[in-house]
Amino acid sequence: MHRIFCLLVTWSCLLTLVIVPVAAVYLFVDIDTFAALARNNLRLSIQWGTVTTAQWWGLWFITALHLGVGVWGLFFLRRAFVNFSRGEFFNQSNSRDLRRFSVLLFIQAFTRPLHTALASVLLSWNHPPGQKMLALSFGSGEVQTIILAVILWVICDLLVRGGELEQENQQFV
Repeated sequence: MHRIFCLLVTWSCLLTLVIVPVAAVYLFVDIDTFAALARNNLRLSIQWGTVTTAQWWGLWFITALHLGVGVWGLFFLRRAFVNFSRGEFFNQSNSRDLRRFSVLLFIQAFTRPLHTALASVLLSWNHPPGQKMLALSFGSGEVQTIILAVILWVICDLLVRGGELEQENQQFV
């Protein structure tokens, strides 16, 4: 059963690793679709009519950076689950890949409020004086993700150190 679950995670990560960059390129080319998505998902009181195409491309860029961290994390998660599906559970490679995933998950959760702040400043840049905005939001979703990432990070760090001790002990025998 674990092999099926590992393969499911592996293929889901691979699918995401393909779809996200393709969608990002599409949304860069069709910036109006990206603008419509951003207006629906960003809960900011922006005067949307004042936002220029250059500002939308700027928002696309900071969004791509933010999402890129998560996609990069999925690359390492996929590598670990490929090994898990082969029956390779406790090795240095898996522990390091999971630790890299947890670090990137932590970075993405921690930079989410920064993304929102940059988006609000960028999109309100054309507003008249006194109406520009800086929106910061840090919710329970970010807190939960940070806690999960830290727990996973500590577990993976222990696995890496345990593997190093095992290798050291084998050298003495």
